[in-house]
Amino acid sequence: MPQTTVNLRSLFLLSPDVIFLNHGSFGACPREVFTEYQRWQLELEINPVEFLGRRSGELLLYARTALGKFLGARPQDLVFISNSTAGVNAIAKSLKLKPGDEVLSTDHEYGACDNTWELVCREQGATYVKAAIPLPFDSVSFCDRVWQKVTPRTRLIFFSHITSATAVPFPAQELCARARAARILTMVDGAHAPGLIDLDLEKLGADFYVGNCHKWLMAPKGSAFLYARESAQPLAQGLVTSWGYSERTALNADQEAYAGRETFERRHQWQGTRDIAAFLAVPAALEFRRKYGWERMRAECRTLAALTQERILAANGLAPVVSGDDILQMLAIPVPRAGAERLQKWLFNERRIEVPVTAFGDMAFVRISVQAYTTQAELDALVSALAEFYKDKGNS
Repeated sequence: MPQTTVNLRSLFLLSPDVIFLNHGSFGACPREVFTEYQRWQLELEINPVEFLGRRSGELLLYARTALGKFLGARPQDLVFISNSTAGVNAIAKSLKLKPGDEVLSTDHEYGACDNTWELVCREQGATYVKAAIPLPFDSVSFCDRVWQKVTPRTRLIFFSHITSATAVPFPAQELCARARAARILTMVDGAHAPGLIDLDLEKLGADFYVGNCHKWLMAPKGSAFLYARESAQPLAQGLVTSWGYSERTALNADQEAYAGRETFERRHQWQGTRDIAAFLAVPAALEFRRKYGWERMRAECRTLAALTQERILAANGLAPVVSGDDILQMLAIPVPRAGAERLQKWLFNERRIEVPVTAFGDMAFVRISVQAYTTQAELDALVSALAEFYKDKGNS
């Protein structure tokens, strides 16, 4: 992997007896970032009233400012949430859809988010419409394929920045610009994007954007964000109706600063007692990336992912679903469909390789995550294991 004097794997808490090629699902938090997370938890317990009642607003503002600088967003346009799906729910349940309205999406979306939109549309008499995006992926035709499904009833376009099962990067900025010109709202599910690709949320132009900090930013679990353009913020209601909606006289210093003001931040941030340590550890995760030059290693990780894909596809005779600039550190590599249902369990139980096996239509994939701590030997082990599985067990 990248040349460095530091054993990067030793910086993480990952089990040494597991080949961990699944950073994309839940991430992996570095030791020093996890220590900072626990430090914040301890500080909260020393005086919970002072921490939550008088200091939390200022502390969260500091964390959002650091995150906003990384994402190309103003801190007042960001709020912390527990995960991307929570942010999708917040917006989906905020929209006042009418019978006959349509929410347009694609057939590559994350199942939990599909469930959210299907339920909201069903309850309000609206329709959840999906544009078919075929594989291999063609970024040039993507926006046109989505736009073919736009009608005068389309209220919002919801789509992934990087898809989950297929690891395809959708050209978000182009689609958001087209939707804005047509006065259609956009929401981008960027669950996998922060840290995996460069982001400038103001330039990207989505009305709403959600992203996880616990994946490729390597912050603690339970740290994510919801971004809303200033013009769209009045539409974004909190999942929890709490003190952020109050116009009553403030009872403590933190509330005093916001007395009588219902804002995007307050609706989502001030929800009573909760552990905000994961949010406050986000700046430490960003500093970890800077300290060890994580951004510089991303290109090397993509190269390793591409080479691994070439080896696997050469062995099984299948074609890639992405190529060239669309290849990321997280890459869905096609494998034979026969036996794929057993593959993930076999890889872990027999070879101690932690890697997801995903599906799209009649296709199956091994979705690898090549992080800076991933070694060539670990990728070699995966290639060897796949050859063994499909030779001896794949069709049995």
